[in-house]
Amino acid sequence: MRRTAILLALLLAALGLQSPVSALAEFNVRDYGATGNGSTNDDDAIDRAINAANAAGGGTVVFPSGRYRSRTIHLKSDVTLRLDSGSVILAASSGMDAAESNSYDDYQDYGHSHFHNALMWGNGLTNVHITGVGTIDGDGNLITGTPDSGEADKAIVLTECSNVSLTGVTIRRGGHFAALINGCHDILIDDLKTIHTDSGVRDGINLINSWNVTVTDSRIEASDDALVFKSDYALGHTYTSRNVRVRDTTVYSHENNALQFGSETCGSFRDFRFDDITVLGAGKAGIGIVTMDGAIIEDIHYDHISLTKTTSPIFMKIGERKRCPGSPPAGRIRNITISNVTGTNLTAPVVTGTVGASDYSSTFTGTPAVDLGPGITLDNVDLTVPGGHPASEATRVPGEFPTTYPPRDYGPRPSYGYWIRHATGITLNGDLRFSSNDGRPAVIADDGSNIVLDGVVAQRGSSSAYDIGFSGVNGYAVRDSTNTGGGALRIRATNSTPLPSGPAVTVGTEAEGGTVTAPMQRAADSAASGGSYVAVASGNNSQSSAPSTGHATVTVNVPSAGTYKVMGRVVAPADTDDSFWVRVDGGAWVNWNDIAPGGSWHWANVTDDAASNALATYNLAAGDHSLTFAYREDGARLDRVLVTTDLALAPTGTGP
Repeated sequence: MRRTAILLALLLAALGLQSPVSALAEFNVRDYGATGNGSTNDDDAIDRAINAANAAGGGTVVFPSGRYRSRTIHLKSDVTLRLDSGSVILAASSGMDAAESNSYDDYQDYGHSHFHNALMWGNGLTNVHITGVGTIDGDGNLITGTPDSGEADKAIVLTECSNVSLTGVTIRRGGHFAALINGCHDILIDDLKTIHTDSGVRDGINLINSWNVTVTDSRIEASDDALVFKSDYALGHTYTSRNVRVRDTTVYSHENNALQFGSETCGSFRDFRFDDITVLGAGKAGIGIVTMDGAIIEDIHYDHISLTKTTSPIFMKIGERKRCPGSPPAGRIRNITISNVTGTNLTAPVVTGTVGASDYSSTFTGTPAVDLGPGITLDNVDLTVPGGHPASEATRVPGEFPTTYPPRDYGPRPSYGYWIRHATGITLNGDLRFSSNDGRPAVIADDGSNIVLDGVVAQRGSSSAYDIGFSGVNGYAVRDSTNTGGGALRIRATNSTPLPSGPAVTVGTEAEGGTVTAPMQRAADSAASGGSYVAVASGNNSQSSAPSTGHATVTVNVPSAGTYKVMGRVVAPADTDDSFWVRVDGGAWVNWNDIAPGGSWHWANVTDDAASNALATYNLAAGDHSLTFAYREDGARLDRVLVTTDLALAPTGTGP
């Protein structure tokens, strides 16, 4: 126990959070009238202890061994709940707080829209912690659907709180949500366990509109989505979900998604890292990313992931449900890396009406008007799928299904490994195999561009007509790839054009090295490439149109004609200081907006905000070309500039 406390304190200190073990005083719930006998409702006594700790300026509310039956508990700032060994908080069957009214509940389902009908809840709190080795148990009394009067459907709810930690405890039969966290920041979840049971549980942990989150050394199980990231409109506004780290954690969903973005996706998501994750099952997707309501999901990275018993190993989809104010257009999924993945025994944990079939191929799909990508890179991803599908399925053309998101909607895919449609900038590397002979090709890509297989090994079915199929793909390549016997892959390309056989072209230069006109100016920074960068003088903004002066113009020489993207090494301090105007060779200005905010230099693609942040590409002839960057919002900084034919390029450091 002492070692756990020390580790917890170190983790919290690294995140800048107050440690619950440093609380000034302890408040034993039994001293305030709690019985712990499992039948008497102890919530009034628990609330008295919480209020006393809060009034004292903060403290730890202690639950010694016992079974504490409780109606709704009201959390307060600067208070830690500590569940000691043998302690259990049990949900009462009636008398829970009523659901508050919400004028925004048309934008998400009932469970997401209401917060007070919970075993415990807090709103607008700071320094709230739940820790220990005890258990929070819905005891079959937390509802998994819409609760009646006096009933609750959530174990823990926190809204617009800061400095939050859930550590050590176990949550059983959590109702619709074991933990629903919306609009919170600076969150630590460590050594937490949610338990899947046959009844009384749906979602595990929902992190909604939340940022600065760390999840470590936990085991998240659920019947429905297990560990899921969403952005709904239940608060009447959204926040950008960002700076999220998940590591050394085991995840299991009995019927739905294990690691999931969406489906509620009103606000955007960026800067997520998943490392050393074990997925033990998923009735839908092991790794799922869907944007249904206009969100941009970008800068998401998975490394060292083990998948087993997942119906669809990897599933990415852009949809158009538009269930947010203003009926937003389709969102974007881009700059996603998935590395060092092993997937075996890839069948559903249980086949039900919720799941559909026992297996579905990994899928990447946009819409007919909006491509998924670019920057979708799978590196060293080794999947062994069940197989056993007939060659006749290779001719299937699944429907579009723009307003729904389950993988089952598309039915059997025409390929066993990856099915790609309406996508750009996809790079695949790794092994694709099956357990039972499969007559479909390994990969099919329809209606896309810049699809590259590099270092793929694909098993060949005895009745498959070809191994890799491209249809309507503008730019494809199959490099250093073979079948499992070492032979060449058979490629079928229809209405498609190959990428140039030579290596990608990338040319770089320093933004400050060209012509700079006021109020754009050069400034020094030892972390910048070459030690300096360009930015506009403070107080200058030109959001409606590009300014007539205040430009940084550089010249680049490209050795061969091709389709190029432009990248910049940038710093965008905040969402309100994250944009430039860009043009190439004196052409139309592009509004380069929504650069990922933060205080560190990072690479970002030049995108076109007028096209909902679509990647801006330029068909350039061999020779010199001018790139001009004008200020739009003060505070944004520009260091180094690249032009490249590698539309999936994601440089590190100062880049090439």
